[in-house]
Amino acid sequence: MQEKDISPIVEITNDEKLNKKDNNFNKEYVSKEIKATKRLKIIRNIVIYFFLIIWAIMVLFPFFWMVLTSIKSLAEYNAEQLPKFYSSSPTFENYVTAFQAVNMLRYMLNTLIYAVTTTFLMVILCILAAFAFARLNFKGKEVVFTIFLAMMMIPNELVIITNYQTAVNLGLRNTYVGLILPSVLSVFYIYLLRQNFMQVPDSMYYAARVDGCNDFKYLYKILIPLSKPTIVTITILKLIECWNSYVWPRLISTKDEYYLVSNAIQVIKAQGFGRDNIPAMMAAVVCISIPLIVIFVIFRKQIMSGVAKTGTKG
Repeated sequence: MQEKDISPIVEITNDEKLNKKDNNFNKEYVSKEIKATKRLKIIRNIVIYFFLIIWAIMVLFPFFWMVLTSIKSLAEYNAEQLPKFYSSSPTFENYVTAFQAVNMLRYMLNTLIYAVTTTFLMVILCILAAFAFARLNFKGKEVVFTIFLAMMMIPNELVIITNYQTAVNLGLRNTYVGLILPSVLSVFYIYLLRQNFMQVPDSMYYAARVDGCNDFKYLYKILIPLSKPTIVTITILKLIECWNSYVWPRLISTKDEYYLVSNAIQVIKAQGFGRDNIPAMMAAVVCISIPLIVIFVIFRKQIMSGVAKTGTKG
């Protein structure tokens, strides 16, 4: 009787031991898998950050070298047989020289007027055109939009001569109108805004129309607030584009009072500051670059969010 009573207990005890062993084995296996996954993740992050650091150094090095050269004196710069990554006697004399060589403040004011006015007009026109292509129905809409997209394939250099002849015939040379007018339209930004507007459901548009909302009110009250990141993005990018503009301002302006900051570099070079005084040249370039860097640093989040939102469907 005792043997019959004990044997089931022994079997149950053995089963419990086997279950415990299996559980311990599973826990050890899972623990090893987690550790291996963590190691792979750490190694992957190390490799990614290593290449990102290398890329960042490659991108930032030209700007670092430009700033470093701008604070070196001409004598120190000419005395270097091999380039040095430091300055033994930094000076800001080159910045004073650059501002004295040309009317830099006047050029910056001209560029500010040109950039702000052009960007303001471009944003208004692009919003209206994008809304027409995204929401309005008219005959030939797809054909017109296809032609617009085809214009993106034409290099700007091919149409700049035509624009120049038109501006000269209209008497717009050496005027702000001649500077601004050819740059107030951007096919790419129209396309960008159109894609953004089309992400808003059609049902919202029809509901607004039923409630008595006209097209302009729908655009102002609904589409523009929803597309704010993209609009901010194209505004900043257009400001940067206008600030860096060189070929058209140089072509349409022959008088000093209409020169932009990009023309200031050419003027400084023409006055002998090119190869003869590289530090002063670099100081002028730094002064021109600082506003763009400040704008990008302040609005970098808006730029990234606008591009990300445009690339997301739904």
